[in-house]
Amino acid sequence: MSRILKSLGGLPIGFGGASISGEGAGYGFGDISEDEACRLLRYTFDRGIRLFDTAPIYGFGESEIRIGKAFKDIREKVYIVSKSGVSWHDSKRVNMTNEPKETQKMLEDSLRRLDSDYIDHYMIHWPDSRVDIRKTMEVLSKAKLQGKIKSIGLCNTYLDDFNKASEVDKISSLQSELNIFSRHAVDSLLPIAKENDLSFMSWGTLDKGILTGRVNAKRKFDKSDCRSWAPWWKSMDKEDRYRKMEIINKVISKFNLSPISLALGFNLSHENVDMVLCGGRSEKQWDGLIDSLSNLPTPEQLEEVLKSIDEN
Repeated sequence: MSRILKSLGGLPIGFGGASISGEGAGYGFGDISEDEACRLLRYTFDRGIRLFDTAPIYGFGESEIRIGKAFKDIREKVYIVSKSGVSWHDSKRVNMTNEPKETQKMLEDSLRRLDSDYIDHYMIHWPDSRVDIRKTMEVLSKAKLQGKIKSIGLCNTYLDDFNKASEVDKISSLQSELNIFSRHAVDSLLPIAKENDLSFMSWGTLDKGILTGRVNAKRKFDKSDCRSWAPWWKSMDKEDRYRKMEIINKVISKFNLSPISLALGFNLSHENVDMVLCGGRSEKQWDGLIDSLSNLPTPEQLEEVLKSIDEN
């Protein structure tokens, strides 16, 4: 994956497509019109973003539709990632399954929404204990031979599923949550990536905005923003993270670093992490993300930040 992105001239930041899912509901982060979304996608392309990560659950298909429209005329110049495993019923009740028939349907639906003959990188979104992943992989391996997908990856996975999936076809990348507050992937998945020379993409890079400083205890969210209703957001210990952000800001002020620089630098400091997914929702936010790449923390600065929050 990294070699492909290098040939496209891309930056190590990927566009997190949940940010443009608009009023489609599902997993999304607030209202944004289709025209606004398409303009933003093209703006980030002009600034050097080449990887665009999406999934059917992002706006119940809206994210894929918008990415497809935005890049229809330059399809070969962008690298699109989509996924199978989280679908929904007509009632919009979410259904998580890796059943082969559902995987095939989801792939075909994504190709249609993206208005593309192929998807550059197709991932299994979540593990499914009810389905042997090798059965799911057989569907994707066949699609790869047919040219419908170019490569295969696993999201939010674990060693046993990775090993089983690898029996069927090559896994090119792993994707999981990774940020200063959520470091479980450092011990669980990054060793797998290193041992097998895989690309690693991080989601949750900015911890849903907490690590940028824009999300704090006073922040209110639109009804179409999943942070206004999602159980996982309501149950998260956000107060502790807000408190730690106060500590972080005091430390990084000494180094003339921004919170975004710290967030990006932490993830990119890990071996095999060659893509950090971010969900900027405006040109200004994307300018801040991209410009922050020129002022990342040193290993010593990272060590001091982590020590300051781990001890408090």
